[in-house]
Formats: sequence, structure tokens, C-alpha cells
Amino acid sequence: MISGCEDKQTSADVSNVATFTLPDPAGRAGGACTSAFLNVVYADHKRPDDDLSFRDVLTKMREMLDGKGFTQIPQLSSSRRTDVETKFDLTPDGFNGTKRAVLIGINYVGQNGELSGCHNDVLNIVEYLKDVHEFEDGNMTVLMDDGEHEDPTRENILQAYEKIVSESQDGDVVYLHYSGHGGRLRDDDRDEETDGYDETLIPLDYASSGQIRDDDLLQKLVKPMKDGVFVTSIMDCCHSGTVLDLPYNFRADGVQNGLEENPGFDAEPVQEEPAPSSWWSSCNIL
Repeated sequence: MISGCEDKQTSADVSNVATFTLPDPAGRAGGACTSAFLNVVYADHKRPDDDLSFRDVLTKMREMLDGKGFTQIPQLSSSRRTDVETKFDLTPDGFNGTKRAVLIGINYVGQNGELSGCHNDVLNIVEYLKDVHEFEDGNMTVLMDDGEHEDPTRENILQAYEKIVSESQDGDVVYLHYSGHGGRLRDDDRDEETDGYDETLIPLDYASSGQIRDDDLLQKLVKPMKDGVFVTSIMDCCHSGTVLDLPYNFRADGVQNGLEENPGFDAEPVQEEPAPSSWWSSCNIL
């Protein structure tokens, strides 16, 4: 999982993503995290003989964000103690099954705290997935509060995650993207020993249905995913560093050298050797 910031940080919108030199960016606004990620991976795609590692992607994202005045530190979370020098790819060698995606963009249209770039993030990511990784429209679920797609309510978000879990099999590739507000709630089951807070996603109907806690995501999305499914998740929202409650974390702060164990992880860690399942979370500052 790639997140655009640490749990204690907020993530930012960009008024004009053209400054990130993306090919054909949808709209003017977007998330700083998503825009930085796309800039890095598009550049990597143009240089097929110059493969980037996980560390390279996170480090280059941080350098770009820092150069544009953003203080957030991208973070990588993983279900396994993977070597951060491993080649980065949404579709790694040996995975030739179905490619599926769930993409969520919430601008909270008409609400307090309305955002402007989350729909554009999703549209830009869809274009990247189709053009570079050959994802097909029929295998991509898009939730946006734009009047055209299914609304990203709490129920619809969780149903989309549960559906992709049930459909995905060994050898398949999954991509997950969330651009919207993220939050923090006091931990209610004493599994957040580090800071005492659950990290959350904030659905469109949060005022009536509540937020989606990291505990919910762990139980409904992470744990049930079948062995042998390769999953990449970008969480472009505030407080998203450990929003999937994964056991290993890497912060692109220029100090940390590799994945470190998350002391607040509340489930048995999965096997530690590199394996065909990997989780990333990205937080966009919105």
C-alpha cells in the first residue's frame, strides 16, 4: 500500500496537476500524492530498461512533493517483509490472470469540506491502468459522487471491496485507489498501541453511516484476500499511513532503510519471505 502521508499528517490537493507533467491530465485539480505517483510511474514506463524499485518510487515521490512545498512523507505498508529494492510493477512477472480494480473518488459535492481533485485522480488513474497495464473497463469498479457513477457511500465502498476479494484468484492482479478525506477516531478495541487512534476512510454518507475504520478494512479487505493475488493499493487521503493495518511499514523520510515491523499490528503476520502478494497504501493530501 502506498500512502501519501504518515498517520499524523494531512494530505493536499493541487490546484493544477499540469505542474506534474502528466500526459493528458483530466481536469485541473488533483491530489498531490496521486499526481506525484503518476509522474514517477509514467516516467519509468518511458524508460523500460531503467527499472525502479519500491524504494525508488517512494523516494522520487517524496522528492517531487518536497520540491513543490508539500511536507507529507509517502509511506509504504506491506503484508510481507518484502525487500524495498524489489522492482516496482503493478503487474509483476508471473501474474497472467485477470486484472481488477476498485477506484474511489469523493469530492463531497455540496458538503462542508468539499474537495476538487478526487474525481480527476480517479480519471487519471483509470487512463494509466488502461494505457500502460491493459486493465479493461469491465473489470474496474468506479465509485464517484459525480452523478454518473455509483455513489461512494460506506455500504457501496465495503461491498466493492468484498466483491473484488470474492472474485480474485491466485495469479490475478488487483489495484485499489482511494482519493478523498481520511480521518482518525479514538481506538475502541485497544489494538492501536502506537498512537491510540484508528485511521479511517470518510465515505460520502459518513454523517449518517459513520467512517470506515482500519479495523474494518483489515477484516473485510486484507485478511480475506486469497493467497497468490498481487494487490497494490494507493490511499490518497489524510492520516493514511497505516490505514490497512499491515504489519510492515517503510517511510520515505531519507532515514529509514527498509521495512520495519508495525508494533500496533493486531493479527498474526503472514510469511516473511517475498511472495506473490504485496500491499501498498497511498494517502493524497485532500
